[in-house]
Amino acid sequence: MQKYLLIAVGGALGTIARYWVGSTIGSRMGIRFPYGTLVVNITACLVLGFTLTYMGKRADLNPAWRFLLPVGFIGAYSTFSTYEWETLSTIRSGAFALAALYAVGSLMVGLAAVWCGAALAEAL
Repeated sequence: MQKYLLIAVGGALGTIARYWVGSTIGSRMGIRFPYGTLVVNITACLVLGFTLTYMGKRADLNPAWRFLLPVGFIGAYSTFSTYEWETLSTIRSGAFALAALYAVGSLMVGLAAVWCGAALAEAL
Protein backbone atom coordinates (compact mmCIF):
# COMPACT_ATOMS: atom_id res chain seq x y z
CA MET A 1 0.00 0.00 0.00
CA GLN A 2 2.91 2.33 0.74
CA LYS A 3 4.14 2.25 -2.87
CA TYR A 4 0.74 3.40 -4.15
CA LEU A 5 0.72 6.29 -1.72
CA LEU A 6 4.24 7.28 -2.80
CA ILE A 7 3.24 7.11 -6.47
CA ALA A 8 0.17 9.24 -5.74
CA VAL A 9 2.17 11.87 -3.81
CA GLY A 10 4.86 11.95 -6.49
CA GLY A 11 2.21 12.16 -9.19
CA ALA A 12 0.42 15.05 -7.50
CA LEU A 13 3.66 16.97 -7.16
CA GLY A 14 4.61 16.13 -10.75
CA THR A 15 1.35 17.43 -12.18
CA ILE A 16 1.63 20.65 -10.22
CA ALA A 17 5.23 21.10 -11.36
CA ARG A 18 4.24 20.33 -14.96
CA TYR A 19 1.49 22.94 -14.94
CA TRP A 20 3.66 25.57 -13.27
CA VAL A 21 6.69 25.09 -15.53
CA GLY A 22 4.62 24.81 -18.71
CA SER A 23 2.44 27.82 -18.01
CA THR A 24 5.32 29.97 -16.75
CA ILE A 25 7.42 29.29 -19.85
CA GLY A 26 4.40 29.66 -22.13
CA SER A 27 3.42 33.02 -20.66
CA ARG A 28 6.96 34.35 -21.05
CA MET A 29 7.79 32.98 -24.49
CA GLY A 30 4.39 32.77 -26.18
CA ILE A 31 2.37 29.82 -27.40
CA ARG A 32 3.08 29.75 -31.16
CA PHE A 33 5.80 27.20 -30.42
CA PRO A 34 5.13 24.88 -27.44
CA TYR A 35 8.16 26.01 -25.40
CA GLY A 36 6.55 25.04 -22.10
CA THR A 37 6.00 21.42 -23.12
CA LEU A 38 9.47 21.26 -24.64
CA VAL A 39 11.07 22.48 -21.40
CA VAL A 40 8.98 20.05 -19.34
CA ASN A 41 9.93 17.12 -21.57
CA ILE A 42 13.64 17.98 -21.60
CA THR A 43 13.83 18.52 -17.84
CA ALA A 44 11.89 15.26 -17.30
CA CYS A 45 14.49 13.46 -19.42
CA LEU A 46 17.32 15.03 -17.42
CA VAL A 47 15.76 14.18 -14.05
CA LEU A 48 14.84 10.65 -15.15
CA GLY A 49 18.35 9.96 -16.43
CA PHE A 50 19.81 11.27 -13.20
CA THR A 51 17.48 9.54 -10.75
CA LEU A 52 17.51 6.10 -12.38
CA THR A 53 21.29 6.14 -12.73
CA TYR A 54 21.85 7.50 -9.23
CA MET A 55 19.43 5.05 -7.66
CA GLY A 56 20.99 2.20 -9.59
CA LYS A 57 24.39 3.06 -8.12
CA ARG A 58 23.09 3.45 -4.58
CA ALA A 59 21.84 0.05 -3.51
CA ASP A 60 21.51 1.36 0.05
CA LEU A 61 18.67 3.71 -0.92
CA ASN A 62 15.20 2.74 0.16
CA PRO A 63 13.37 1.28 -2.88
CA ALA A 64 10.41 3.49 -2.00
CA TRP A 65 12.25 6.39 -3.67
CA ARG A 66 11.77 4.62 -7.03
CA PHE A 67 7.99 4.85 -6.59
CA LEU A 68 8.03 8.48 -5.45
CA LEU A 69 10.42 9.98 -8.01
CA PRO A 70 10.69 8.16 -11.35
CA VAL A 71 7.27 6.48 -11.31
CA GLY A 72 5.17 9.11 -9.53
CA PHE A 73 6.77 12.51 -10.01
CA ILE A 74 8.44 12.11 -13.39
CA GLY A 75 5.61 9.96 -14.73
CA ALA A 76 3.14 12.77 -14.04
CA TYR A 77 5.54 15.58 -14.93
CA SER A 78 6.44 14.24 -18.37
CA THR A 79 4.14 15.33 -21.14
CA PHE A 80 4.78 13.06 -24.10
CA SER A 81 1.11 12.87 -25.10
CA THR A 82 0.90 16.67 -25.02
CA TYR A 83 4.05 16.81 -27.16
CA GLU A 84 2.39 14.56 -29.73
CA TRP A 85 -0.83 16.58 -29.72
CA GLU A 86 1.02 19.87 -30.13
CA THR A 87 3.04 18.41 -33.01
CA LEU A 88 -0.17 17.28 -34.73
CA SER A 89 -1.82 20.67 -34.12
CA THR A 90 1.20 22.44 -35.58
CA ILE A 91 1.08 20.19 -38.67
CA ARG A 92 -2.65 20.82 -39.05
CA SER A 93 -2.04 24.57 -38.95
CA GLY A 94 0.27 24.18 -41.94
CA ALA A 95 3.50 24.96 -40.09
CA PHE A 96 5.29 21.81 -41.23
CA ALA A 97 8.83 23.08 -40.67
CA LEU A 98 7.97 24.26 -37.16
CA ALA A 99 6.37 20.89 -36.37
CA ALA A 100 9.45 19.05 -37.64
CA LEU A 101 11.75 21.32 -35.65
CA TYR A 102 9.74 20.68 -32.50
CA ALA A 103 9.48 16.91 -32.99
CA VAL A 104 13.13 16.35 -33.92
CA GLY A 105 14.40 18.92 -31.41
CA SER A 106 12.47 17.27 -28.58
CA LEU A 107 13.82 13.86 -29.50
CA MET A 108 17.46 14.89 -29.86
CA VAL A 109 17.66 17.32 -26.95
CA GLY A 110 15.67 14.90 -24.77
CA LEU A 111 18.11 12.10 -25.51
CA ALA A 112 21.01 14.42 -24.72
CA ALA A 113 19.33 15.44 -21.45
CA VAL A 114 18.88 11.81 -20.37
CA TRP A 115 22.55 11.19 -21.16
CA CYS A 116 23.62 14.28 -19.18
CA GLY A 117 21.50 13.26 -16.19
CA ALA A 118 22.99 9.76 -16.23
CA ALA A 119 26.52 11.13 -16.62
CA LEU A 120 25.98 13.54 -13.73
CA ALA A 121 24.75 10.73 -11.48
CA GLU A 122 27.70 8.52 -12.45
CA ALA A 123 30.11 11.32 -11.55
CA LEU A 124 28.81 11.43 -7.97
